[in-house]
Amino acid sequence: MEINGKHTKLPEGTTILDYLEQNHYVLAQIAVEHNYVILDKEDYAKVVLKDDDILEIVSFMGGGC
Repeated sequence: MEINGKHTKLPEGTTILDYLEQNHYVLAQIAVEHNYVILDKEDYAKVVLKDDDILEIVSFMGGGC
């Protein structure tokens, strides 16, 4: 599978939520695109990742004037 452009091997049965928690993402500060579809946060625990999946994780950053 590919996560943010890098080939990644994950244990079978890993959900998006599992991956995010294991990598210390703050759920309130990210958006997740799974196979070119932006997911609702409540779907993170439902989607089991597969070898041919593409995952993009985008973090929100504060700033401005």
